[in-house]
Amino acid sequence: MNFGKAKFFRSYSHVEQIKDSKTPEFAFIGRSNVGKSSLINSMTMKRDMAKTSAKPGKTQLINFFNVEHHLSLVDLPGYGYAKVSKKLREQFEGLITEYLIQSENLFIVFVLIDAAIPPQRIDLEFLEWCGSNNVPVGIVFTKTDKKKPKETEANMRAFEAQLDLYFEELPVTFETSASTKHGVETLGAWIAEQVGLE
Repeated sequence: MNFGKAKFFRSYSHVEQIKDSKTPEFAFIGRSNVGKSSLINSMTMKRDMAKTSAKPGKTQLINFFNVEHHLSLVDLPGYGYAKVSKKLREQFEGLITEYLIQSENLFIVFVLIDAAIPPQRIDLEFLEWCGSNNVPVGIVFTKTDKKKPKETEANMRAFEAQLDLYFEELPVTFETSASTKHGVETLGAWIAEQVGLE
């Protein structure tokens, strides 16, 4: 599968609008500045497929990118923004929860975790919520190139140790860097395999 052929499909502000998506959906979500847009851009080999910004809250819609009519990459609004208004934050989070619970085509939501920092409570709480609501999840560690290997490894293992408290079996996990492309091809290959393509 050639993720380089991914094309922007549509943006949605309400879950009820998503009626024209028929392909399996592989969604991406994470906290502010976790590298979500950068990862999608790295996967699709396009600099501006997903919009990046230094300001939290840039993604305010659910953005769909279609890959050769076989699957959709879904860029979800982030969670836990401190710098946007409470009302706007509630709108984001309402949109996220409705999509994750109601989408009929959601195959998995990849929760992006910053490997350059210790485990964050908000990430663990979000994953716990997904588990409680039977939302299929995967873990994608990002920014694995930002710190010394030992520190990065320690952060990832500490996060997994916390996850053990919530999950009987750890979700599928990937280690990536959008800057060096580490792990990006592996993630893409796994996604392609799930829809019966190589």
